Amino acid sequence: MLGDVLWPLAVYAAVAIGLVAAVLAVSNGLGERHSEHATGDPFESGVVPVHRARFRIHAQFYLVAVLFVIFDIEVVFIVTWAVIARDGGWAPFVEILIFIGVLIAALAYLWRVGALDWGPRPRASSRPPAPSSRRAPRPNAVEEA
Repeated sequence: MLGDVLWPLAVYAAVAIGLVAAVLAVSNGLGERHSEHATGDPFESGVVPVHRARFRIHAQFYLVAVLFVIFDIEVVFIVTWAVIARDGGWAPFVEILIFIGVLIAALAYLWRVGALDWGPRPRASSRPPAPSSRRAPRPNAVEEA
C-alpha cells in the first residue's frame, strides 16, 4: 500500500536527478576549453575592476543596516496597528503604547552602553589618575619623638 503511494515520488526524483545529470554532461561536452590571461579576472556589468574587491567595511555600516531593517519591521507593525486601531477600541492603543515603550527602552539602553557611537572609544590610560587635591605631607613618626 505504501509502495503504491510513493512510486510517483520515486519517478519524480529519478527524472529530476537524470535531468540534472544530463545538463551537466551536455555542458561538459559542449563547453569551451580555453584559458586566456583575463579568464579568471572578475568582470561585472562591463566594467573592469580597478582595485581588489576584498576591502574592510567598518562595523558601523552594518549597524546602520541592521537598524534600518529593524525600523522597517517596526513601521510594518505600526502601520498594521493604524489600520485596525479604529475598530479595536482601546486595546490596540494600549498595545501600541507598550510596543513603542519597549522600543524606546531598548533604544535608550543601546544609547547608554555606546552601541550607537560612531567614533572610536577612548582608551584607558596606563597612568594612575592625577590626585584631585594636594595634601600636606605626613610627618614621620621619628620626627615626633
